[in-house]
Amino acid sequence: MKPSLSVLFLFVLAAPAVAQMPPKPGVEHQRLTAQAGVWDARVEMLGEDGKPAVSKGVSRVKAGPGGLWVIDEFEAELMGAPFAGHGTTGFDPATGKYVGTWVDSWSTTVMQLEGTCDKSGKVLTMVGMAPGPDGKPVQHTMVTTDKDDGSRVFEMSVPGPDGKPMVVLKIVYTRQPAKK
Repeated sequence: MKPSLSVLFLFVLAAPAVAQMPPKPGVEHQRLTAQAGVWDARVEMLGEDGKPAVSKGVSRVKAGPGGLWVIDEFEAELMGAPFAGHGTTGFDPATGKYVGTWVDSWSTTVMQLEGTCDKSGKVLTMVGMAPGPDGKPVQHTMVTTDKDDGSRVFEMSVPGPDGKPMVVLKIVYTRQPAKK
């Protein structure tokens, strides 16, 4: 009798995993995967002197697993030094929030992001904690505004000395034509 109870117990535990179908991408996921492509980036990064240093980069965005995620590979030269970053962004229907991660060659921590999109679906605001210039954690707010199908603007801000948001990074993206 014991073996059959064990089998029944395993079946009860495994049944939900077997019965669960993979999620289908929703409207929010489709908004994200529409960003797939190669984007030229004009980067303005606030320098120590308070003036923006301008450079160029490239962002390669691809649709990720199941059409539920986008994966961004970013490369640039910022303030005269090489920079590479890797981001993931998706939408969690359970929380109704966009979620993501960011890692790059200038930080030893993973930034976990969460945010919302405005009603138009064109402005995505994400928030995450990451080290500030002094190494202490500070909230970073990132706003990506889709201007049209071929351009978007990303702005990252941190609290300034007066406590108000201070834009420390602005990137204007222009989509490269799709290769045939």
